[in-house]
Amino acid sequence: MRAYHDQEWGVPSHDDAHLFELLVLEGAQAGLSWSTILAKRENYRTALDGFDPVRIAAYDEAKLEALLADPGIVRNRLKVRGAVRNARAFLEVQEEFGSFDTYLWGRVGGVPVVHHPLGTAELAAHTGLSDALSKDLRRRGFTFVGSTIVYSFLQAVGVVDDHVVGCPAKRPG
Repeated sequence: MRAYHDQEWGVPSHDDAHLFELLVLEGAQAGLSWSTILAKRENYRTALDGFDPVRIAAYDEAKLEALLADPGIVRNRLKVRGAVRNARAFLEVQEEFGSFDTYLWGRVGGVPVVHHPLGTAELAAHTGLSDALSKDLRRRGFTFVGSTIVYSFLQAVGVVDDHVVGCPAKRPG
């Protein structure tokens, strides 16, 4: 968890492959602990063909059943089907905007939203930004993108910097 926090969480990401991976993992995390998902991350990479949205979008029923039998991932039918649905929607966003990065970062003018919480009690579960993005993602066919999940995603990929004041991983800004 520490390595993830110090080296990845909150670091601005502009790589569509990484953005898709974290969108899928955040959806898989719903109702579970993030440590559970991190422990399964490599299994997810293997099971989901390196989080390749083109390959995932083409999954058939046989592949879905194989995923549901894989103990290395969260075997929730809605979450597994959601990954496929999200891959298809992700590809449509890439087609429309040129990249998911352009779509996502355009919502904040390309600049991370930096908060300065003094402690974890000051961290929001969702914001107007996550509410609006969640609504738009759902409109575009994504699933497991409620506002709280989306806010966690925004934090994870550095669109929002919620490192507390004094945290060594906090970036200037």
